[in-house]
Amino acid sequence: MAFSRESRRLRIRRRIRKRLSGTPSRPRLAVFRSNKEIYAQIIDDVNSVTLATASSRDKGVKADGTRMDAATAVGKAIAEKASKAGIETVAFDRGGYLYHGRVKTLADSAREGGLKF
Repeated sequence: MAFSRESRRLRIRRRIRKRLSGTPSRPRLAVFRSNKEIYAQIIDDVNSVTLATASSRDKGVKADGTRMDAATAVGKAIAEKASKAGIETVAFDRGGYLYHGRVKTLADSAREGGLKF
């Protein structure tokens, strides 16, 4: 039986989330990627609180150009918001997506912005 692309991603996502959880000292950087947009959240799973968010839909974040440019802008924005919130280290949750393309670009630009993971 063949699985759809989305159900396969959700299976991988559940497998990742089994062993990855955000704590107050090391919150989780969760990435969601749609066909047009990309979103990032920094989440403390112990207290069930979202500490910072950034997306390609935010004003001032959307980069003119390709979706890769938008992912770079979102990575820089989430790193900047994290540093304002006093967060230096995060656990990266790729959300079942391959660490490739826009997800990798977002991660690299977040690292350049000062986040450690």
